[in-house]
Amino acid sequence: MNFSELGLCDELSQAVADLGYKEPTPIQEKSIPYVLMGRDILGSAQTGTGKTASFTLPMIEILASGRAKARLPRSLILAPTRELAAQVADSFEKFSTYHKLSMALLIGGVSFADQNVALSKGVDVLIATPGRLLDHFERGKVLLTDVKVLVIDEADRMLDMGFIPDVERIVGLLPPLRQTLFFSATLSDDIKKLSDKFVSNPKVIEVAPPASTADTVAQHLVWTSPKGKRAALRDLLRSEDVKNAVIFCNRKRDISTLVTSLKRHDFSAVALHGDMTQSARLDALQKFKDGDVPLMIASDVAARGLDIAGLSHVFNFDVPGNAEDYVHRIGRTGRAGKSGRAFTIAASEDDRKYVGSIEKLIGKHIPLIDADNNAESAFDSKAKSPAGKSRGRGRSSAAATPEKDTGDAKPAGTAPAHEDKADEKKANAGRSRGGRSRKKHENAPGELPAPPECSGNTLKDTGHVPAFLLR
Repeated sequence: MNFSELGLCDELSQAVADLGYKEPTPIQEKSIPYVLMGRDILGSAQTGTGKTASFTLPMIEILASGRAKARLPRSLILAPTRELAAQVADSFEKFSTYHKLSMALLIGGVSFADQNVALSKGVDVLIATPGRLLDHFERGKVLLTDVKVLVIDEADRMLDMGFIPDVERIVGLLPPLRQTLFFSATLSDDIKKLSDKFVSNPKVIEVAPPASTADTVAQHLVWTSPKGKRAALRDLLRSEDVKNAVIFCNRKRDISTLVTSLKRHDFSAVALHGDMTQSARLDALQKFKDGDVPLMIASDVAARGLDIAGLSHVFNFDVPGNAEDYVHRIGRTGRAGKSGRAFTIAASEDDRKYVGSIEKLIGKHIPLIDADNNAESAFDSKAKSPAGKSRGRGRSSAAATPEKDTGDAKPAGTAPAHEDKADEKKANAGRSRGGRSRKKHENAPGELPAPPECSGNTLKDTGHVPAFLLR
């Protein structure tokens, strides 16, 4: 099936073809015809399945006729985060190449004046975060009485972030006769109860089991010590063919420390988290999208909705405490039918519990990398002996006591790194503690081996500079 068979006009079909898309994804195939019919939609699909196009494409078709009036947008798309709103705006611009439709993006961290200018000219599509939209409304700069189509995107995230009261207030400002498209990553009981407030006799569309991970993502688990996490990450970055990668941290304060540490080892990386100014966030994201910087260290603010074309890897430097966040994180790669790889670094008893929750949610084990195997072989199941032991001669992998960075493999987009003398001592110490081979993960979900014990002075034995010295 092609896009023209879904009822889209030739101009839209051409715009989609120009972008390299040949066939619609399941969520697009099932949603677009009903949106064109004017039906309310209650849609659920795992991240990375083309959910944004499933509502932007038919909206462009619907809005092709008609003219916007000053301060009276004809359609409204609500998104929970600035990044997701900007992503939707980018998609709209690409798909509307052959249509003369206007668009305005209302997000925080951007000048009110520029946004007011766009609103005063009249917009066909208004894309906004709830807070910034209400700010404009209270200033009398926008009216919502002419909205024909409403989209509530990532509704589950809206719920988690406490935005529902704002969304309810906004919906109360809209005309009762409208089309509403309600999308969520999951259709939990809470989400279904919430949707009843916004949609009328919706067409329910689910294209994937709740909280499932895409088959296109190869998942791996690395078990190390708390002091060995950074070295484990560096080993993975050098061992893998990393084109570009998002590295997730649980705490914003750890992001800057990790960026500094990676740069010290000759990796090119940028940070993305909620405490950055909007201009800094957009600049970092643009550098990453353009390929100028191959590594982005991010908080979960980047886990939802962001579409990074051709993202090859996702690394969980910290195991997420919420199992669903794991699904959304690794869903940044392996999108649109392409393959991707996801690595999670576990290092504590809490991590053990979190991994168990994740495996229970996704319904399968996450393969554990052999601790004493060669890094390249560890990622290749064919390199394992029948007993699940390493073949013996390889250097200690990322999951073992961290080894010196040898520089034999290049980090993504950088020259080979040269480790300092502290790393040399740490690697030798790791080798002197013996080379017992560990078996593959064969236990029940979450049953992991005890983390390797670390002893001695941190700076001397691990090569890691204390975090406060890296700030």
